[in-house]
Amino acid sequence: MERTKSYWLESTSTTNYPVLDKDISVDVAVIGGGLAGITTAWLLKQEGLGVVVLEADRICQGTTGHSTAKISSQHDLIYAWLDKEFGRERAKQYADANETAVKTMADIVKSQKIDCDFQWQPAYVYTEQDKYVEEIQKEAKIAGALGIGAEYIQDPGLPFAVKGALRFDNQAQFHPRKYVLALAQAIPGEGCHIYENTKVVGIEEGKINTISLDSGKKIRADRVVLATHFPIHDGLGFYFARMYSERSYILACRVEGDLPEGMFITAESPGRSLRTQTSKDEKLLLVGGEHHKTGAGQEGPHYQTLSDFAQANFSVTDIPYRWSAQDYTTLDKIPYIGNVRKGINNMFVATGFRKWGISTSTVAGMVIRDLILWGSSPWQEVFSPQRGLSLKSAGKLISINADVAKELVLGKLAGTQEGDIPPGEAKVISGEGTKIGAYRDDKGELHAVDITCTHFGCELKWNSAEKTWDCPCHGSRFSIEGDIVDGPALKPLRSFPGEGDHDIDPDII
Repeated sequence: MERTKSYWLESTSTTNYPVLDKDISVDVAVIGGGLAGITTAWLLKQEGLGVVVLEADRICQGTTGHSTAKISSQHDLIYAWLDKEFGRERAKQYADANETAVKTMADIVKSQKIDCDFQWQPAYVYTEQDKYVEEIQKEAKIAGALGIGAEYIQDPGLPFAVKGALRFDNQAQFHPRKYVLALAQAIPGEGCHIYENTKVVGIEEGKINTISLDSGKKIRADRVVLATHFPIHDGLGFYFARMYSERSYILACRVEGDLPEGMFITAESPGRSLRTQTSKDEKLLLVGGEHHKTGAGQEGPHYQTLSDFAQANFSVTDIPYRWSAQDYTTLDKIPYIGNVRKGINNMFVATGFRKWGISTSTVAGMVIRDLILWGSSPWQEVFSPQRGLSLKSAGKLISINADVAKELVLGKLAGTQEGDIPPGEAKVISGEGTKIGAYRDDKGELHAVDITCTHFGCELKWNSAEKTWDCPCHGSRFSIEGDIVDGPALKPLRSFPGEGDHDIDPDII
């Protein structure tokens, strides 16, 4: 199977910021170099603070570089839900924050002269089923009452029949990596820095926080921002129990004929997302969807399903890029942005963006900037990690953690897969008190790791398309060598020596 590759990564150059190789002291340490981290650091530098960004890999190679890159306040059918569950005031805060984020990103692109394929586009939620029409109409009414330019329409201009659609005006799309890399270039200098390949392995809280790196170096920071997609430091916020991870998929297709103008997503499941992207002298059609809980599905069939959908509705000539993304969703669908826990005013978190991390990353930067500088934000109440749970959300908390317990038990009881391992395939082999995940590459070399997740102890599952071991409990992912691909895990897997063309000897355990 052809390897997965993101258009955003393939169409931009790699970065080469230095490794932090000494102890330092800073005003603010931002951990994580995606859109949320870079935006926060950039905004804080504008206010005269000394900021460092600490990235374990290279900046903007994670979730931001694998998104659909819609700059939008339209997050599925969210506003009727917010109005019902939390009331008009909090729904208004959510709407104002994300509408402001769209305008702020447009202003930054203009003022900083960033060439990032920015285009104003309408955003649509459409349905092919009668039962969603009333929901869409209700969403249009509530969104309009919240100050969003929203309307219900019959025909959004797609090449297939729909029952109705919700249209948001003044939304946008862009190339996320071009945008982030341009913001990042403006950060170093005047006491600010970006450090890559600089892995944080621990944080000691205090009046001055102490951050430990895997190299043994230390950073003393007055304030810390956790912008690592999933918080690498829980801070007794119990984020691991209040979110769940899902994977979704995107194809970038070459298509003959006219393409629809706008950004589209379905109201129903399975979800389908559509938007165009200009690439040199051609337009690509981005087709996304097929989300599922991390560790609970194989990626190959999902790509094929999206391909079938694209070819059934458009004249597809080629699919040069395909990639997947991982996103975390909170119990009540609203991101956690603010103080890591009650009473801690010098450590902040931004997580749980629920597939809408472009606008909410910018919201996170603005909220955290305001909390650091002034101690409050006009939107802090709706995004507060310390907000209370509704009865429905509390029920989801019980369900999520019951699933984690189930995976722990089932993983320990799962049977051994015996036999030889052909090139390109993986199997699980039980040993004394552990399970080994063994993958044989195309050269015949065996890669064997202990597949007990180093975060919480769940047993990992093989992801055949991306060649990773994925955790069904909290979404950690590891390479065939055991290196961390996605957190929240902080430690790699234990690896074992392979023996060429021979199966693993249980005695190596």
